[in-house]
Amino acid sequence: MSAHRPAWMGKPSPLVKAAKAVALVIVVALVLFPFWTIVATSIASPEEVIDNGGWVVIPTSFSFKAYEDIISGGIITDALLRSVGITVVGTLLSLVATVFLAYALSRPGVVGGKPILLLILFTFLFPPAMIPSYLVVQELGLKENYLSLILPVLVNVFNLVVMRGFFQSVPGELIEAARLDGAGDFRILTRVVMPLSKAVIAVVGLFYAVAYWNSFFTAILYLDSDQWPVQAILRQYVTQNTAISDTAESTVQNSPQSTKMAVVVLATLPIVIVYPFVQRFFAKGVLTGAIKS
Repeated sequence: MSAHRPAWMGKPSPLVKAAKAVALVIVVALVLFPFWTIVATSIASPEEVIDNGGWVVIPTSFSFKAYEDIISGGIITDALLRSVGITVVGTLLSLVATVFLAYALSRPGVVGGKPILLLILFTFLFPPAMIPSYLVVQELGLKENYLSLILPVLVNVFNLVVMRGFFQSVPGELIEAARLDGAGDFRILTRVVMPLSKAVIAVVGLFYAVAYWNSFFTAILYLDSDQWPVQAILRQYVTQNTAISDTAESTVQNSPQSTKMAVVVLATLPIVIVYPFVQRFFAKGVLTGAIKS
């Protein structure tokens, strides 16, 4: 071992460790403070929100009226249900399409495999413009149909490449042994490859779920306003400050800022809940697939 090791390879001193800890705490605080302020404002009483100019950091009086109004029915409740439906159906369809296509492209000797892969990568480098995409959706009769939010983005090229790389890391001997036992490609995929690829499937599923849950532009483009998911409703409310409550009474009793922050919390909560369960798969799923690719 060389006696002249670079400074960054040496054992950090207690002072450096303390500085790193302080820097880490500051970064975490900067990240968490906006989220905490949103949650605190959403559960503070309307009077306290108004007295503090619209933002509350440490609430002293609590009120969950904003949440009660939102989940008791009406615009936001319907929009949340639509978002859940779009996310669940879209994620399942995208996962099935991505798994099948990635497996086909990962097997050597597939007829037309390389040209198809190059064609898919071409769309990654040169994605379709908005107007041609809109005209295709219109000509297919998908306007005012929830499939317009799913079919045009059914397979994400990045997710496909990562999953294909992971499938290529599955030992070929296992596949050949299954084939010698008489298994076909569908059986090999479902009984051999997929059980060994739970990590990448979980991570890609999370990517799809987050994308579908957060989609609002395509919803505004292709759907009527009474079909919008919660993100489109939230965007309309935040940017244009349109009414979000169905009754005048709830608007009077609640601070508009509390209602707005409660909608932000409810729109963010599902992904925050799901993420910790999938986070442990990130290193194995994404890194292995991306490095192999």
